[in-house]
Amino acid sequence: MAEAQNIPVGSTTAGAIAVAAEADSTVATRMSAPPSFDVADFPVPHGREEEWRFTPLERLRGLHDGTAVATGDGVKVAVEAPEGVTVETVGRDDARLGRAGTPVDRVAAQAYSAFERASVVTVPKETVLTEPIRIAVHGEGGVAYGHQVIELGAFAEAVVVIDHTGDAVLAANVDYLLGDGAKLTVVSVQDWDDQAVHAGQHNALIGRDASFKSIIVTFGGDLVRLHPRVNYAGPGGEAEMFGLYFTEKGQHQEHRLFVDHNVPHCTSNVVYKGALQGDDAHAVWIGDVLIEAAAEGTDTYEMNRNLVLTDGARVDSVPNLEIETGEIVGAGHASATGRFDDEQLFYLMARGIPEHEARRLVVRGFFAELVQQIGIPDIEERLIAKIEQELEASVA
Repeated sequence: MAEAQNIPVGSTTAGAIAVAAEADSTVATRMSAPPSFDVADFPVPHGREEEWRFTPLERLRGLHDGTAVATGDGVKVAVEAPEGVTVETVGRDDARLGRAGTPVDRVAAQAYSAFERASVVTVPKETVLTEPIRIAVHGEGGVAYGHQVIELGAFAEAVVVIDHTGDAVLAANVDYLLGDGAKLTVVSVQDWDDQAVHAGQHNALIGRDASFKSIIVTFGGDLVRLHPRVNYAGPGGEAEMFGLYFTEKGQHQEHRLFVDHNVPHCTSNVVYKGALQGDDAHAVWIGDVLIEAAAEGTDTYEMNRNLVLTDGARVDSVPNLEIETGEIVGAGHASATGRFDDEQLFYLMARGIPEHEARRLVVRGFFAELVQQIGIPDIEERLIAKIEQELEASVA
């Protein structure tokens, strides 16, 4: 195992299915401005825009309007990688930066415009890693803008864990570049301190016959707003996007996904689950899937489920599916929000299980499908322990 390296960072709503023969894919992001690397191309949001209407802008601490100035003690990044993996710190002129996707809102563009150095982790072609790459992002109380690139060569296989801890105001973009036939699993954990703010855009560019699995786990922070996006560079690409979030009193957690099926014979499967408890706990999930006219043979499905544990919590869940061709294998979406299933609770209690333990079992079962997708024992155990810790406040 190579030594760690320190790298600096510069009310539920149902969506409609639309068949739009003349849709412009450049605006299919449902954003108020076209994608751009230049922050000046995005107006300062006011909260009335579609992409900002759920976000409490004042809690972004200036990331959205240019008043958040980077400090030297904002965030520290350390990368621990197996032998054979290249870890670099590069300047803004590196050709790999931005290849996976363009910023689609002002915060992502601000992050791209403001970072000074980026970290690039490269897995050479045909390299199959048996140990995960671990990237620790630790906030030290300041403001930071960052950029990371994870690149896999053709037929390489890797698992990457990105672990966010500490306190920071962070805007960062992460690019995933998958060569033909590559397989990448990414686990991104947001376990911030209570006052942290984290906004990020994750861009995945999936090569021919490549497979990408994303697992996003969000627990901590005052406000977390993530924007995972997928594009395909060739036919046969597969994308699985899983998410798990536990939203506590006063927290705002927002996940806005976009899958652009822009080439034929690719697949995507999206499953996000969240639990909420406490006054003013607010979770937002936006799932956008576009099947372009050229993307014949697409097979896609997206689902979001939310479990409300206490009064005072709010969920906004909006799945959207836009189809420009009838030549597809399948496409669908679903969204559901509810409280404990009383019948499940009664079933367990009738078999001698105390109510507080029965409630824990229901919640653990709700999340079990996604925790098992991680496949890294120490991370799975940590998340199960975190779920138990969160449940102490509501079902003990």
